[in-house]
Amino acid sequence: MELKVADRITDKMYIMAQNQDEKKFFTIKGMHCASCVNVLERSLKKVPGVSLASVNLATEQATVSFDPDRCSDSHLSEAVNSVGYQADFLAAARTDEVLENEKKQELKALKRKVFLSLVLGALILWGSFPGLMKTAPMLLQNFWVQLILATPVQFWAGYGFYRAAILALKHRTANMDTLVAIGTSVAYGYSVFVTVLPDMVQKAGIEVAPYFDTASIIIGLILLGRYFEARAKAGTSEAIKKLIGLQAKTARVIKDGKEQDIPIDQVQIGDIVRVRPGEKIPVDGIIVEGESSIDEAMITGESIPVDKAANDTVVGATINKTGTFTFKTTKVGQETMLAQIIKLVQEAQGSKAPIQRIADLISSYFVPIVLMLAIATFVVWYVFGGDQSLLKALLNTVAVLIIACPCAMGLATPTAIMVGTGKGAEHGILIKDAESLEIAHKINTIIFDKTGTLTKGQPEVTDILVVSSKYQATSILQIAASLEKGSEHSLAEAIVKAAEEKQLALNQITNFQAIPGHGVEGAMNNQKIILGNRRLMEKEGVLLNNQISKIEELESQGKTVMVLALRQAQDQSFGLAGLIAVADVLKESAAEGVAALQKLAIEVVMITGDNERTAKAIARSVGIARVLAEVLPGQKEAEVRKIQAGGKKVAMVGDGINDAPALAAADVAIAMGSGTDVAIEAADITLINKDLKSVASAITLSKKTMRTIKQNLFWAFGYNIILIPVAMGILYPFFHILLNPIYASVAMASSSISVVSNSLLLKNKKI
Repeated sequence: MELKVADRITDKMYIMAQNQDEKKFFTIKGMHCASCVNVLERSLKKVPGVSLASVNLATEQATVSFDPDRCSDSHLSEAVNSVGYQADFLAAARTDEVLENEKKQELKALKRKVFLSLVLGALILWGSFPGLMKTAPMLLQNFWVQLILATPVQFWAGYGFYRAAILALKHRTANMDTLVAIGTSVAYGYSVFVTVLPDMVQKAGIEVAPYFDTASIIIGLILLGRYFEARAKAGTSEAIKKLIGLQAKTARVIKDGKEQDIPIDQVQIGDIVRVRPGEKIPVDGIIVEGESSIDEAMITGESIPVDKAANDTVVGATINKTGTFTFKTTKVGQETMLAQIIKLVQEAQGSKAPIQRIADLISSYFVPIVLMLAIATFVVWYVFGGDQSLLKALLNTVAVLIIACPCAMGLATPTAIMVGTGKGAEHGILIKDAESLEIAHKINTIIFDKTGTLTKGQPEVTDILVVSSKYQATSILQIAASLEKGSEHSLAEAIVKAAEEKQLALNQITNFQAIPGHGVEGAMNNQKIILGNRRLMEKEGVLLNNQISKIEELESQGKTVMVLALRQAQDQSFGLAGLIAVADVLKESAAEGVAALQKLAIEVVMITGDNERTAKAIARSVGIARVLAEVLPGQKEAEVRKIQAGGKKVAMVGDGINDAPALAAADVAIAMGSGTDVAIEAADITLINKDLKSVASAITLSKKTMRTIKQNLFWAFGYNIILIPVAMGILYPFFHILLNPIYASVAMASSSISVVSNSLLLKNKKI
């Protein structure tokens, strides 16, 4: 356990500083199945200097970590190209519009191949299928005409299969394209033989019947499946497109007293930018002048606009609702919060969940096994097939090769991960990688840090009780704030802030002195003033009398009580004026967030350095039963490990910085972050909306994503386990049923589309 914690701390807290490897993301074209992914990963990992290579079928993206001194883009490109695929390093540099047009052109080209293949295949089928051929013109029944129609389908529409298969075989690997190329070539080659040498076929006692229709329609249907699959996959990446679409195109910059609109990529740090009502805020910054209400829903998922004034931060891509203001830019380009979010979502969508290793492991052996099964099918049917044994052997072999394509297996996990992480981002939940998304569904205990997580982290004045009839609540606050203005204590800041909000004028204080562990004292208008705890009052001889019960009542609510007493120069003793209670108030979403987790049967624990009475009072107010009180920051990690030692899967929710060791020790680290600090790097999941209800939402999302992945894998594996034996002819001895290769290609295409469609259903799930 200690080793695990140390590893996680190293990984999460210091990886940025210690790891000198460069990370590169680039697009790979030509992938179609899980086997393609394995071939590419093996090839990339063989490149000297590469420490990590992960290829994602759904995003068509490779993530490679490498030593830039030993490896370059050209080495990576060569590794990809050598196994029959294309590496595109410039995709990131091209605009979204250009990439969109490229994708449309690719789909158009694929559509043309699908159309030609299916039309020509249908004409051949009309002229060759028993029964149907009687209605066809004699021209279509001619074998030579069928050969002419089938050839462009086989070698133009099917060129991609041959190219990839040949390159794969050169490197002693095999993939889906290998299966399709061999299967259709067998059907086409046999048909050519029958057409060119019909007499030889007749002498062998075999019916002269070509199968050009089988080869052509199989190619057409597989390409049609890829077309629909490509369109469906585009839907899984909508979250990224939406995020990118949020970016403003221009900014109204003030230079030399003049306002001018400039492209967003020309904005520099320190520029003064004006934003008018209804406009998007172009980049991150701090308001200099003016105030407004800003809709931050696209970043945080929070629908209620937030009021902003001078010195408040604003985030690029959020929408200015009401007022006009100017702000000074602090983050531009790839440093803005939106850019960081886009980057994190892209990385998460390109990462692999541990459950995907099952599919990867099986698919690495799958194609070679299928080739052996196909050979076995041919031999068995040729030897024991009886009449027309050669034809049965050929057709069953083709059916096995076609139906076994492991497309669905390769898409089962990454498509669900893409949709799941995208949905999280839309709700202000940033998931760092697929592994975090997978582990989160196993969480059964959640530990909340108190300060800054369950509470706002900023003490506020909650109660002002008047003791002496000489004073009013406002005068007590005014005197206390005047005295505390010279203090740096957080409680003092709360009192001064409360006075400022009420616009109370503060008086001049002389002889100010802070008394550590007790309070403060000073003089004002010939009066000595003291403000502090009960120990200070006892020291100065102030009688609290019947105020003790009130103080204890406030303290039982988790509040810190300060007593205000004044003494005139001529008086011998202090007179009690009033009580001021200060507390770090709970976030509005705290109670609902805890209740939502308890509905999921998750144990909720609060950890804090507060004394036990205060801690229990706060925990009670949000419905938390188990409290770990008086825990120093350095001891939080040990408390996490104790709970894990009891067999629990633990998530720690903290601020991402002070709680770093505890976050690193937890199975899943959840940070309440603004999206711009170290919390995003330290945490597995970051709640940029700062809504505690999102903790339950993140776990619900994980559960639903994992359910979808398991469904996908079940159908992907089940499809192959059930239909490969059928294609081999296992039903023939009992029911005289053989699987037509054309139906095999329909089933193969349908399986891939069904897996992607099932993943897309996640978009409509409530979290």
